[in-house]
Amino acid sequence: MTGVDIDAWLWWLIGAAALGIALVVTAMPELGMLAVGAVAAAVVSGIFGGGAVAQVAVFAVVSTALIAAVRPVARRHRSQRPELATGVDALKGKQAVVLERVDGSGGRIKLAGEVWSARALDTGRSYEVGQEVDVVDIEGATAIIM
Repeated sequence: MTGVDIDAWLWWLIGAAALGIALVVTAMPELGMLAVGAVAAAVVSGIFGGGAVAQVAVFAVVSTALIAAVRPVARRHRSQRPELATGVDALKGKQAVVLERVDGSGGRIKLAGEVWSARALDTGRSYEVGQEVDVVDIEGATAIIM
């Protein structure tokens, strides 16, 4: 053969690098786990001298194990609420002071230093000026209080 022969371990490292680049471009974490599997296959080839079957088996086992172990953790992490609430989420549960009588049809409160329109959660209940209330929800620009 007139070309340069490249060892199998080098091909695995080239594949790992290509998967790493694809990971950065697409932000798909599975590609990173496949890249780690390719590095493991390169180790089997280069250090332990494993054949093609052993290399492919190690690639498949390592990649599958990483995906099986990491995806549930990532899914659980993604579904958790952020510990630091921001925006209107940060206002839920705060106390406010009634500025204008609030009932089921509306009124005004002072919440976090700002004047908000508000309405009572229980439409049959009303809150008088100066009374402290709790904000239970925000719907658009209206605070729902109780």
